[in-house]
Amino acid sequence: METSDGESLGVATSTTSDEFDAVVGYLEDIIMDDDFQLIQRNFLEKHYQEFEDSEENKLIYTDIFNEYISLVEKYIEEKLLDRIRGFDMVAFTVSLQQHKDEMPGDIFDLLLTFTDFLAFKEMFLEYRAEKEGRSLDLSSALVVTSLNH
Repeated sequence: METSDGESLGVATSTTSDEFDAVVGYLEDIIMDDDFQLIQRNFLEKHYQEFEDSEENKLIYTDIFNEYISLVEKYIEEKLLDRIRGFDMVAFTVSLQQHKDEMPGDIFDLLLTFTDFLAFKEMFLEYRAEKEGRSLDLSSALVVTSLNH
């Protein structure tokens, strides 16, 4: 597998740490990109009112989850293929399991929303709470103290 610059990058189960780090770097760039943020925000905006903070899950959640996986995973895979010739998402997913302790938290959390329904649901619940002004406000707990006595 090669980057678009011709650099070799084989992301298979025998991925070297450098190769894995390079893919994670590309992933960070992709998910921080304004286009990705817009896609995710639009998706959250479209569906957030369906989600309720209860133990019981609605049947519609499954459809929304599958739509999200299809949309976001496809976008990320296309962007990685643009950057890494011959990129294999399945092989990278296997590699993720081997390197999960090395993943930056924000990337791991996002990737978790593809496979962990509860993480996906929590993302929607947090978005809904924020939209409805119920997000956690810690500003009243902050105390500023001068270091110059």
